[in-house]
Amino acid sequence: MYNVSFRQLQIFVCIAQSHTFAQAADKMCLSQPALSSSLKKMETQLGGILFSRSTRKVELSPEGRQFLPVAERLIADWQDAFSDLHNLFSLGQGKLSIAAMPSFAAGLLPDILQQFKTAFPNIKLSVTDVVMESVIKDVQAGRAEIGFSFEHENMDGLQFHPIFTDNFIAVLPANHPLCIHQTLAWSQIALYPFVAMNKGSAIRQWIDAYIDINNLSLDIEVEASQLATLGQFVKHDLGVSVVPALCQEQMRSKDLLCLEIHQSGLRKRVGIIRQKNANLSSVAASFWQWTVENISYPEFGLTRVQPSI
Repeated sequence: MYNVSFRQLQIFVCIAQSHTFAQAADKMCLSQPALSSSLKKMETQLGGILFSRSTRKVELSPEGRQFLPVAERLIADWQDAFSDLHNLFSLGQGKLSIAAMPSFAAGLLPDILQQFKTAFPNIKLSVTDVVMESVIKDVQAGRAEIGFSFEHENMDGLQFHPIFTDNFIAVLPANHPLCIHQTLAWSQIALYPFVAMNKGSAIRQWIDAYIDINNLSLDIEVEASQLATLGQFVKHDLGVSVVPALCQEQMRSKDLLCLEIHQSGLRKRVGIIRQKNANLSSVAASFWQWTVENISYPEFGLTRVQPSI
């Protein structure tokens, strides 16, 4: 096991690049005896001489000449490693992994990331857009350091910070009889065939719970596992539906009508999540803090987007 220090490597390279020990000592801000002593210890560790000494000049031994490029590379690698680490801590560089619901990833997230990148331009971003349940699982498992999700009943081991409250809205095909109204009541929606998310989804569970509490019933004609698919079913007149207002841009892109539900009562918070007890990377910790301090919308609903019908 060799005990050669980084300082000894620097001294060796400095001597090799100098004409005399005195010149090298001056460059290293050392006395000549201290320089010679450090070199001697290094040679003892390595088991041979690195320089052929004379009164006129310093010359590398054959072994020293062979070792010089290795020593220069080790010094450069050492300096690069600590420079890279400093950049990570100072957010000069780094990578952040984010999981987000597709509606959030396509809607609000680009603006949030653009603002963050303006403040920290060298940060690389990796975004996975997956359903809410997968966002939560990805953050819990550490596959993503940061997530954007609805607040869920089962968020074990996660910290949630709300960004806004989402008001659920009705979605209709453009030629539907209910399109004549400005707002709808649940009782009106319940009169028509309904397109629902599948029973395993949180959105379906929230709607079912709300319907039960208010003694209503829905005529569910077809189910979907993705909101994009649900929108296609509504577009093809298989029924009406109710979705988070966060999805309205996605639904309008399919030429669907989005209407406010009068006194809906179905409202859920959307926010940023992280592991509660895990140490975040410097990049993730800064992104979390920046989002908490800068991003907040009290309400999210139809008033945020102009109708496109």
